[in-house]
Amino acid sequence: MRILIIGQHGQVARELQRRLSAADELMVLGRDQLDLAQPEQIRQQVRLAHPDLIINAAAHTAVDRAESEPELAFAINATGPGILAEEALALGIPLIHYSTDYVFDGSKGEPYNEADAPKPLGVYGQSKLAGEQAITAVGGMHLILRTSWVYSASGSNFLLTMQRLLQEKPELRIVADQIGAPTWAGTIANSTLALIERWQAGERGAWGTYHLTAQGETSWFGFAQAIGEALRKQGKPCAHLLPIPSSEYPTPAARPLNSRLDCSRLLREWGVSQPDWQTALRECLAGQA
Repeated sequence: MRILIIGQHGQVARELQRRLSAADELMVLGRDQLDLAQPEQIRQQVRLAHPDLIINAAAHTAVDRAESEPELAFAINATGPGILAEEALALGIPLIHYSTDYVFDGSKGEPYNEADAPKPLGVYGQSKLAGEQAITAVGGMHLILRTSWVYSASGSNFLLTMQRLLQEKPELRIVADQIGAPTWAGTIANSTLALIERWQAGERGAWGTYHLTAQGETSWFGFAQAIGEALRKQGKPCAHLLPIPSSEYPTPAARPLNSRLDCSRLLREWGVSQPDWQTALRECLAGQA
């Protein structure tokens, strides 16, 4: 099967390449080859590749910077995915696209399910929601997979930032009132592979939007504690952690206080489950050793 992956160096894209390369013909296009802000380039490259499946693992993910460059965020996160959906429909192939917990405002008192009405707080979430809507409007075979708090052993993410700062600083103040599920990019890639296998075997559920995060929940403070504990077990220095409210760590873009996503529909319809976040973190850290 010819699989076109949009995004080359991102966290999920890297993990996908590790898992998919053995069995399939992969075509991986980075921004220098396919810029999601360039509609004609998207159409040209997809038609040239003529794949059997498109996976869009590229996005404008700089949440705070999106506030100052909304046009670029919407071009990459909304217009581009809509064009990918049009090209996938024309080829009669599926599109797998990743979205985010930031489509919700975080005011719900329990995990969000797919039937809950989105209400993004900032430009990033608004642009990702617009991308979902563009894909849905086109129709065709598609999976929109909302995830949260993505990290990996490469790139730029909370795990790597904490590993560095915990060894450099005597004390760190970490937000403790935002709750969600840290989700390893490897978990996302594993689940994506399982979805592809079920589709190929004719065992698929309905196309549409699904939630895909690690199981369980914690705060950014709790996540930092787990990272610090792993460092201590390795005999490395670790800063003292202090929990703080979001109000003491202002950012250009507001973050949802509740980022918990109910993933039961993905299990029910596709038979795909995810590990708890602590197990996934240990697996990710083991890969760093």
